[in-house]
Amino acid sequence: MTIDWPSFTPWSALFGGVLIGLAASLFALMNGRIAGISGLLGSVLQKAGEGRGEKGLFLLGVLVAPLLWWLFAGAPVVQFQTGWPGMLVAGLLVGVGTRYAAGCTSGHGVCGLARLSPRSLVATLCFMSTGFAVVYIIRHLLGA
Repeated sequence: MTIDWPSFTPWSALFGGVLIGLAASLFALMNGRIAGISGLLGSVLQKAGEGRGEKGLFLLGVLVAPLLWWLFAGAPVVQFQTGWPGMLVAGLLVGVGTRYAAGCTSGHGVCGLARLSPRSLVATLCFMSTGFAVVYIIRHLLGA
């Protein structure tokens, strides 16, 4: 394995991580709720969802923040190594996995681990190890 040093950006990654932690902490302090994106999105899409306004604004911030970054720092080059069928299958699997795990990386991996939740630790270990295994199988065993 080699590291692409010109593309290694520890300061922007650190800054992004701090912003994610700050946003999740402020959301928990202000609303008493976890900033799990899948849960927030599900709540906003429900007609009788509680606190839809602030949840919608939080999600809007999640969408606007990268656009502001691109405005000042330029857009990164994004390359997908699969076609639309692969992307659709991947999206479907992520959606099913999120529903099955009762949360996503932001809910379990960021907020749940910060609260020392055993359930979130198990969920995070499961989805991370599954991701590692899938990448290994696809790249090294199947050669795709």
